[in-house]
Parts: sequence; structure tokens; C-alpha cells
Amino acid sequence: MDYQFKEIEKKWQGFWAQNQTFKAEATSDKPKFYVLDMFPYPSGAGLHVGHPLGYIASDIFSRYKRLKGFNVLHPMGYDSFGLPAEQYAIQTGQHPAVTTTANIATYRRQLDQIGFSFDWSREVRTSEPGYYKWTQWIFMLLFNSWYNLETDRAEDITTLIEKFNAAGNADVKAVCDEDVVSFMPSDWATMTPEEKQIILLKYRLTYLRESTVNWCAALGTVLANDEVKEGYSERGGHPVEQKKMMQWSMRISAYAERLLQGLNTIDWPEPVKEMQRNWIGKSVGASVKFPIAENEGFIEVFTTRVDTIFGVSFLVLAPEHELVSTLTTAAQADAVNGYIAQTKKKSELDRMSDTKTVSGAFTGSYVLNPITGEKVQLWIADYVLAGYGTGAVMGVPSGDQRDWLFAKHFGLPVVQILDSQTNIAEQADPTKEGKYINSGFITGMTYAEAIPAINSWLEAQNLGKAKINYRMRDAIFGRQRYWGEPIPVYFKDGLPYLIKEEELPLLLPEVDKYLPTESGEPPLGRAESWSYEDQYTYELSTMPGWAGSSWYWYRYMDAMNPDRFASEEAVSYWKDVDLYIGGSEHATGHLLYSRFWNKFLKDMGYVNEEEPFKKLINQGMILGRSNLVYRVIEADGKATNTLVSHGLKNQYKTTALHVDVNIVDNEILDIEKFKLFRPEFADAEFILENGHYICGVEVEKMSKSLYNVVNPDVLIENYGADTLRMYEMFLGPLEQSKPWNTNGIEGVFKFLRKFWRLFHNEAWEFNVSDAEPSKAELKTLHKIIKKVQDDIERFSFNTSVSSFMIAVNELTDLKSNNKQVLENLVVVLASYAPHICEELWQLLGNPAGSLSYAKYPVFVPEYLVEDEFSYPISFNGKTRLNLNISLSLDIPAVEQYVLADEQVQKYLEGKAPKKMIVVKGRIVNIVI
Repeated sequence: MDYQFKEIEKKWQGFWAQNQTFKAEATSDKPKFYVLDMFPYPSGAGLHVGHPLGYIASDIFSRYKRLKGFNVLHPMGYDSFGLPAEQYAIQTGQHPAVTTTANIATYRRQLDQIGFSFDWSREVRTSEPGYYKWTQWIFMLLFNSWYNLETDRAEDITTLIEKFNAAGNADVKAVCDEDVVSFMPSDWATMTPEEKQIILLKYRLTYLRESTVNWCAALGTVLANDEVKEGYSERGGHPVEQKKMMQWSMRISAYAERLLQGLNTIDWPEPVKEMQRNWIGKSVGASVKFPIAENEGFIEVFTTRVDTIFGVSFLVLAPEHELVSTLTTAAQADAVNGYIAQTKKKSELDRMSDTKTVSGAFTGSYVLNPITGEKVQLWIADYVLAGYGTGAVMGVPSGDQRDWLFAKHFGLPVVQILDSQTNIAEQADPTKEGKYINSGFITGMTYAEAIPAINSWLEAQNLGKAKINYRMRDAIFGRQRYWGEPIPVYFKDGLPYLIKEEELPLLLPEVDKYLPTESGEPPLGRAESWSYEDQYTYELSTMPGWAGSSWYWYRYMDAMNPDRFASEEAVSYWKDVDLYIGGSEHATGHLLYSRFWNKFLKDMGYVNEEEPFKKLINQGMILGRSNLVYRVIEADGKATNTLVSHGLKNQYKTTALHVDVNIVDNEILDIEKFKLFRPEFADAEFILENGHYICGVEVEKMSKSLYNVVNPDVLIENYGADTLRMYEMFLGPLEQSKPWNTNGIEGVFKFLRKFWRLFHNEAWEFNVSDAEPSKAELKTLHKIIKKVQDDIERFSFNTSVSSFMIAVNELTDLKSNNKQVLENLVVVLASYAPHICEELWQLLGNPAGSLSYAKYPVFVPEYLVEDEFSYPISFNGKTRLNLNISLSLDIPAVEQYVLADEQVQKYLEGKAPKKMIVVKGRIVNIVI
């Protein structure tokens, strides 16, 4: 029977599901291997062909590792809280849980029909109470912890309280708020519980603070930086402004150095590690206090070039800095307030990336240079961020290009401090050998000499000290949304307290609408009778989208455990993720937060590994192949109802329109389907080429708005899942982006049909031979065994597909139907095309069950050793035939072998050769 892929794939998908073929053993004598995909957010659109790329690669690797004798954990679940479901709920009134469940059903159907070897017994959904109970538990654990700099780890808050009881906080070395006031143990003993709670909040790893956030009034919520594009929300395109709000935050900054050093221990793509290094942003410098002129207090600045302090000619505050309103004079109020209003329209990312625009406003106030005592103007500018460093920078025009541009733009002085002929950019480079001039006590010093001298002077005067700073700020952990994890906190006398652990999970309450209340509270404020112990108000914000994804790999280890997020036995056995595949766009979001939570859980003794993911691979993007039609435009600019084919469009003035790629075949437009797609062209005139309308082509991001989304369901219906799997790998290297082109899929389908043909005779009857395989057959087999093994181990899946095609062509030419050869080939191909291989494995007479736990064939190098050569035999320089001759024969023996051949004797026609030329392993030429 010919290759009936629909029946075969349906059969084996049913078998795998019924028998839980891919269920990982809880423990095993086999070595473990944990393969993880970044789990998807289940959108209403379902999967397009770009989504499964990484999943197919991880599935090939998982299946291969099972064949290699590993106990493989390859789970899947859904990151099912999020803004899209909530926005749909706002529009339709339908509960987000309903749409999320429906979307998950679509995803599950699509994932199953592609034939993934997921262990579905461990499926997780972040929006299920049984899951988010443990997300809430981790939040509570963080709330009840502090970071001890002496031990360089997080500890239970009770150990901090013990220190307070014994000696106060003077000698406590902790990561905490900047404004902690020193107290003695006697002070602590007399404090009220409320006063103690206020102090402990300054040390807890999750805490409340006023933060500058991206506020979107139209969506009624705070947005993450990656959800804002050029001042507008990515979803809906609504205006976003910078706003100060009381928010939950997490002290990821406590782990900055460990996060930085940990990058040296993991096998991740260098660009991702570099993005994290830049995000963490370690800087070695000094903290300097600039006294405020004619006022009490000072402004603290962090600088990496304290040696340039003699060249300071202005100071700049972030527009959100808490002192701006106090230090702005009446004369400058309008300019400052106008500038602040303008800044609110920009996201932090926009402000950080804008290096060309020079803008700012003078506050009217001055500060004093702490060393020289000179008055320095105080400005605000949006390139300074409130959350980075101290929210203030010192302007040194002679040592920094941006400061120089700022000073020139606003007419501020430029003070030369280096005895050097180098340009401004070079003067900021401490490797230069210039010495300081007219710079007080560092005159004549080099950079290496000046830094410690200034730091010592500042520390002696209590005006500064050497300091290491990190750009990374504490992570905001609250969203004013409904569809997220409730934060397990209630408020008593305005202070936050945790609910009891046994009261977890704190469930999402029902609300009448998914909008903020009329008084501006988050949607949870609409819940009726939702209070703690019927008297205290719950926290009304929910957790951000990254909460549930920051620990999910541990839940997969022990997904059904009701008593713990994962048992000690499961955590000890699976340890960490051996291979993680997902997008690089999560470099400074999910991947950073996951490392943070993992390190915290290790500190608290719940997990064993410092890093969660040993190896990371970022799959590239499959780009859409858009099709275009061309509408003719009249001379006066009026659009006509005429469409011209691509090859003729240069004869007209036209405008391009995107068309649904699913009604285009090899660039030929199905005109009747197009008329249904765009009814306004039902009566259009089509100018054709050779009887066809040929569409144009553009490579763009795959998007519904561009009508270039290709649904895998259609391809599986027409060609099968095995064809789709192999074709996606065939498109190019896994890590690179590549355009989708459905036109090429036919070739992969023909290959699988040709592979199926090897096992059947001309009448399509199953027919294999038990004879001993030939050397040529064994050579082809062992070439592919080695090639695929090497390719999979180095994640070069596309080159394996090409090699499979070559192997099948060679076996077809050899007319091979040898059972031993073909059975091994089935196992080698099974990771890529599992359905067809399961069917053939069964037809070959193997015991009932799946080949998933068969043994990967052992490569035998001897079969690739060339012991024969097919010599071209030429007569007077013209090749007439080829002879296979052993390479072990010397030249006289080769001559003797050739002359003894019957075909050679026919060409000689009884004549003796005048001469024979033999180049060993190359050619034989007979001169007659």
C-alpha cells in the first residue's frame, strides 16, 4: 500500500496517548536528561508554522536521547495568565478562564497532531489554583526573607530579628533601602509591632515602595518596558506615561553579582549573556555628596570617573527625582513643569536609547562642588533615570561627549582638567596617559594615582566613598489587572501582612467587570465581600506575567504534588534543565528573573542547583512569505478597480496590497478565492501574464495583519506531520531566522514517500530481505548513523535532512530492501519522522509497542573504510567502463586484474596493449 500518512499518524498519536509512551520515570537507573521548551501563552489565533520550530528541535533531541538510553523528561504546559485574555474579557464580558481554556484546547490539538513526545501527565497551567498556590508561596517566602551580605545569601527574616534583638542594626550588613535609620537593641525592644513592620519592610526581599512605572490609563494598568513601544502600549497603541505609584518590588539587585558571575558557568549563547551583563551593568566608581547651596541636605551622585570631579560644571537630576519640586525656584517652575510633562510621555527605553536629542530645564538652584566649593547649576534632563544609581549625574563637559553637547547647547562652562591633546571621547578613557592640570591636590597625577587619592579625601570628609554600582533595579512586581495571581497579602493599619500559609491558594474572586473601579482601584476592587477575616483589605494588584514562569520547570518535576512545589526526591533527581530552547527576546525578562528565583530557592534550601538551565539555545524566527497584488492608480492618483500581474506592474502606476497566502499557489493567485477574500474586487479587471495572475513576494514577520500566516493544520492535512517536522528543520540552521516558503514542502513529502517505497515492491506490497547486507549498503547505513548522531549532538538538524535524502537515494540505486539495513535506518530517522518510522518498525515484525525505547544503532567505523576503488578504465584516453578493484593491490597486480577482465578483452579485440598507465586509486589508461 502506498504511503497513507493520515491513517498512520492518527494511529500512532492515539497509541502514544493511550499508552503514555513518553511519561518519564520518577527515578531510574538510566541517566536523566531534562529537555524544556519555553511554554506558550495560549492565544486565540492558535499556532502558525513559526511557533513549532523550537518544539520540533527539542522533540528530535528528546527522542534521540531516549534511543540513547536516557530517562528523558520533556514536559509541556501553558503560561496562561496575561493581558490579552483580560482585554478580550473587557471587550466581551466573558471570563478570561473561559477563553483561556478554549485557547488551550486549540493549542493541545495542534501540538498533538505534530507528534510531539511530551509527557502530558505533568502538564501545568499557571492560571490553575493548584499551580499558583506555589507561586504565592514563593512570594511569601521572599517576603519573609532578607539578604545577608556577610553570608552572601538570603536568610529567613527571623535571623535578622535576632540581630536586631541582640545588637540593633548598626552592624547589620544587608541589602536594604537607602533610608534605614540606625537603632539600638533597646530601641527595637520598645517599638510597637507596627513600627517593627515598617523597619522590616526596608529589608524584606519583596516590599512596597513608590516607583516610577509605565502607566497606561486606557488599559488601567502598569506595563513592563517591553510592553511599551515609542510611548504607546504594544497592545492597542494607547498612550503610556511615566507615573509614580506605590508598587510591590523584589530585590533582584541583591543577587546582581551572583547573577553576573553565574553567566560564566552556563552554556548559553554569548549575545544573551552579554545582554544580561549589560542589563546588570556593574560599574566600579564612587558615591559623592554635593551639598545643596543655601539649603540643607545634599544630592548624592554615583560616578565611575571621580577623578573628573574638578571639571564638574553642572549637575543633572532625573525629572522624577524627589528633590525636583523642592529645589525648583518660582522663576523656573513653568519651564520645569512643562519639561516634566513632556518626559512622562516617553518610556524609559526611549529615554535610554535617545542619544542624539539634547534637552533639559534649569531648576534655578545650585549645588556646591564638594572639593572646590564652587557653585554648580542644577538641571533636570530625561536622559537621567530616577531608578539608575541615585537619579543624579555630574556633568563634566571636558570628559564626556554627551555632557559636552549639553553644556554647549545651554551655554554652560567647559573646564579643562587633563593635560592632553586627545579629543573629548578619548579623555573619558582612563587608559590614556594624560595628567591632570589645575585640579587641586591631584595636579600632576595620573588616573591610577588620582582615584584612590580623591576617594580617601571624600571618605575622610564624609562626602563620599568608593562604591560598586549596578544598573539593574529591583523588579516591579505588581500589575493593576484582574487576570493574574492574587498577591497573598492583606493590609492592617495601612501595613502589609501575609495571610496564613494554610490559607493558600488565595483564589481570584468574581467581579462584575474586568475594568478598574470608578474610584481608580484595580479590577479586584470590584469583588464583593472579598476581605481577609471579614475586616482587612486584600492587596488589589495581581502578580506580573513573569511570576508563574520564574519557577515552572520545578513543578514539571513533580506536577501533581499537593504538599510541596516539588518533592526533595524529584528535585534531587532531576536537578536542573539540561537543554532549554526558546527565544532570545526573553534575555532580560524571564531568563533573568528565573535565575534570580532559582538562586533564592537554593539559598532557602529548597533546590540544589545555583543555575536553572545548563544549556540554552535560541531558535531563529520563521519569517512570513507575503504575497502582493498590484492595484492600478490613475494619473490623478485615483485608485482603479484593475489589478495587474507582477511581471507587468512596471508598465503602470500601482499600489501594492497584501493578499492571503493561502489562496496563492507558487505565486499564482486563485482569482475566484481572492474575490471572496476582498469582495470590493468582485468585479475587478485582472491583467494577466500567460493566463495567470502572478503575485509579488516580500519576506516579513509572520502576522495576521499581513495575511502571511500559514496554519500548520492545513499543511498536516495535505502532507502530514512528519513532512512538516522535517521541512521546518530543512529550512536552515535552528538558530537563524529564515523565510517560510510552502512551495518547497512537496520535496520533503516526496522523500518520505520514496523512503516508504524502499520497504515495498512494485505492487506496493511490504517486501524486505533477510539476506546479508552488501558492503555498499552497510556503508550508506553507517554514514547516516554517524552523520545524524553528530548533527543532533551539535543541533545541526537541517544538514541531517539532506543526508537522509542522500541515503535513501543511494539505497534506491542499490535496489536495497535489506531488513537489517532498513530497520536500523528506521531507528535513525525516527526522531525526525516518528509516525512513519513507528509504522515501519511494526511492519518489520518488532514486538508490539513503540520504537521510542529501541536502541540507537552503533556506528562501526570499519564500514566506512574504503577497501575498493571504482577505477575508470580508459582506452586511448576515452573512458569505456569502471572496475571495482581492491586498493590493497599494487600497480602490477592492478594491471593483471584489468587485463583479465572480459569487458576489457572485448575492447582490446585480441590486441596486446602498447602501454598501460595506472595511477593508483585514480585511473587506468590503456594505449592500444
